[in-house]
Amino acid sequence: MNSICQRRLPVGAEVQPDGRSHFRVWAPRRRTVAVVLEGSAKQVFPLDAEENGYFAGFVPAPAGTRYRFQLEGETKLYPDPVSRFQPEGPHGPSQIVDPTAFAWTDQNWRGLSLPGQVIYEMHLGTFTPEGTWAAALRELPELAATGITVIEIMPLADFAGAFGWGYDGVNLFAPTRLYGTPDDARRFIDRAHSLGMGVLHDVVYNHLGPDGNYLGQFSKDYVTDRYKTDWGPAINYDGPNSAPVREYIAGNAAYWIDEYHFDGLRLDATQNIYDSSGEHILAVISRRVRQAAHGRATIVVTENEPQNIQLVRSLQSGGYGFDGMWNDDFHHTARVALTGRNEAYFTDYHGTPQEFISAIKRGFLYQGQRYLWQKKRRGTPTTGVPPATFVTFLENHDQVSNTGGKRPWPLSHPGRYRALTALLLLSPGTPMLFQGQEFASSQPFFFFADHQPELAHLVYKGRKEFLAQFPSQGHIQMQERIPDPVDSATFERCKLDFSEREKHAGMYALHRDLLRLRREDPVFRAQRIGGVDGAVLGAQAFVLRFFGVDGDDRLLLVNLGRDLFLAPAPEPLLAPNEGRDWQVLWTSEDARYGGDSAVAVEDEDGWRLPGESAVVMTPTSPQRQQG
Repeated sequence: MNSICQRRLPVGAEVQPDGRSHFRVWAPRRRTVAVVLEGSAKQVFPLDAEENGYFAGFVPAPAGTRYRFQLEGETKLYPDPVSRFQPEGPHGPSQIVDPTAFAWTDQNWRGLSLPGQVIYEMHLGTFTPEGTWAAALRELPELAATGITVIEIMPLADFAGAFGWGYDGVNLFAPTRLYGTPDDARRFIDRAHSLGMGVLHDVVYNHLGPDGNYLGQFSKDYVTDRYKTDWGPAINYDGPNSAPVREYIAGNAAYWIDEYHFDGLRLDATQNIYDSSGEHILAVISRRVRQAAHGRATIVVTENEPQNIQLVRSLQSGGYGFDGMWNDDFHHTARVALTGRNEAYFTDYHGTPQEFISAIKRGFLYQGQRYLWQKKRRGTPTTGVPPATFVTFLENHDQVSNTGGKRPWPLSHPGRYRALTALLLLSPGTPMLFQGQEFASSQPFFFFADHQPELAHLVYKGRKEFLAQFPSQGHIQMQERIPDPVDSATFERCKLDFSEREKHAGMYALHRDLLRLRREDPVFRAQRIGGVDGAVLGAQAFVLRFFGVDGDDRLLLVNLGRDLFLAPAPEPLLAPNEGRDWQVLWTSEDARYGGDSAVAVEDEDGWRLPGESAVVMTPTSPQRQQG
């Protein structure tokens, strides 16, 4: 029989043209490894030992076969570290998957680059009542019509339990069985591409989950105790035997792009990815993602709490080659402005007009200054970084959950929330919405994780301790109200109610109209370096001027306080270009959005800015010169 092996990945089970599968696994802890096929009678197939702790061999097993590994000296059987699917979860057998069997229809899809995108963060388990790929797929046309261009799926790597956020994944190559099959995931992505939307995968390469993680049975070198993370041992990227670990992670990044046609990745908490080797693993991941796309454009976004701009510098200039980075500074100042609370890690923000202007013009507010909450300097300079690099948001999974689970809109004045939504969606950064935000979802988003009793107790205790940093959450009465993460009711309460698209029709229309304006207006669409300037107009009011071509500028006037009358108005950014006047293009106080139709105008007396509002102004046509 032909023994020529055809492989897509260095390790794992790969279906061969002759119907067999080729298995390869890294297990330097063991002298023998065998494949055990599940069935009415278990079949055992020893693998051949290779150099550097690898074992490999052909096994008469087609796609769909379930299997585990038998390791030297063990009676317990273990799933494949590179399993493509775990139909019974992390503790069950692996299943052979043929990634070439799915009939893709996106051959003409050329991928996406970050400029011009609107990201939508989605947790599949709570996005729909069913919590499946198939149910989420039915909502894709509506998201596309709303103006969403990129869906960012929270982590998919399989994890233990019946529900969870996904950040405790243990089978990094196996999309969790909770949402459907691997082909269900492919079908979702294929449909998104047909509607002109890209899909990103939120991946976790800083730690591994505590339940169902069997990698240590194959090698102790997957993790290291030389670094610490907030969630357990760090992954070993630069210690002894780190080369196979680096390939495991880099290969995983490429796998999602190649076999699932994801349009890129979002990397979780990269400040806890430690690597002192010659080439940082993050640079390797960035490069491998581009290679795996085979010419399609891809997007790689990072979360990095210290705001290290090196991540988004080019590989050629010594950076890591990422496209975007979450801008927590924008969120934090907006959260303070929305709610009036600057407790805990919001301490160093005040929600002032100058903070918004600086965030819009320069991305991060902290670029090396002292950060009182952490008692150290934070951030790096952003000079020359394109505005689209900064992913801005009013909500995300962490920030909603970390502040008690409530969305920010019911905690704020309706007009103020509409005004800051306009700022988010018209600013030159890359806006991101959290699922349901577009129609002002009333559903909370709590932390939930279905753990075993002993671990569940520790997780609930840790959650209370974390939230205690907020005085508003630290009181004993509030601590008693924190939902138990392991309670299925906590999970169920987070599911979206799509009937709110009609109940909150005003907010839904607001988001759709603003996204249309962003998409169709050439000035807001430009996202140019230096394309916007701003000025403080009052204690809670400011103006942003977006510069167009030949004087075709736009003004965004934001007033987060009471009605403001400016007379005189000695601010050059308010001045129209020669031969033109300003006229209202859009206002957050339109009655369709729930406002009272108050409009900011300039008359002979001065400027009038309605309280708790945002107004967009555009120039009139140039006046002809009198001959």
